[in-house]
Amino acid sequence: MATRTGRPQRRNQVLSRERIIETAIELLDAGGESALTTRALTERLSTGSGAIYYRAGSRDELLDTATETVVTAALAAKPAGAAATPEDEIRTVALALFDAIAEHQWLATRLTLQIVRKPFGPVTVGIFERIGRQVGALGVPQASWFDAASTLVHYILGAVSQNARIDGDTSTVQPDRAEFLEATATAWQALAPEDYPFMHAIVGRIREHDDREQFLTGIAIVLDGLTRLG
Repeated sequence: MATRTGRPQRRNQVLSRERIIETAIELLDAGGESALTTRALTERLSTGSGAIYYRAGSRDELLDTATETVVTAALAAKPAGAAATPEDEIRTVALALFDAIAEHQWLATRLTLQIVRKPFGPVTVGIFERIGRQVGALGVPQASWFDAASTLVHYILGAVSQNARIDGDTSTVQPDRAEFLEATATAWQALAPEDYPFMHAIVGRIREHDDREQFLTGIAIVLDGLTRLG
């Protein structure tokens, strides 16, 4: 007598919210926001659109959650060593955000939208809280905390976004970094020296500069200015 095979487990029963978010991030990393579609998710997860919506919400909600997931992981970064200074803490979280945007090219656009549209949301609040606590620890007067934290956050997000590919920009093919810097240096060298003496003075640095080191230099400059507030 043939044995009766058990009914296969329903596919939706093993689908978790975490798995949906993880898959959404994978799609975003592979192709930007345009790659995150309901069809792509349902095909990748072998499920229906209703199950995805029930567990993770709409596409916009999923984009917000993906952004929050990546940013939250970056904000959890801690400096090495037990005797970390406020400067160490700020440099660590700043570099964590820098690296997160470098790894997830879609994040720059979404992060900017979160800051502008949802100043009360977990992404904005999380970034300001992580940075702001260290501003207080630096000895900045409380009356200047908001301005000081805002300056740091604006520098960090502006600098890291500048180094990221603008999601949705299809006007040009993204060039190799070395090729881009060489082309820029060549263009600067072609400028009239008498009209652009500064550009000619720094043109050699553009070919050899390190983005992360330049980013940290900017952090150091901002921190030096903050410690002088009184």
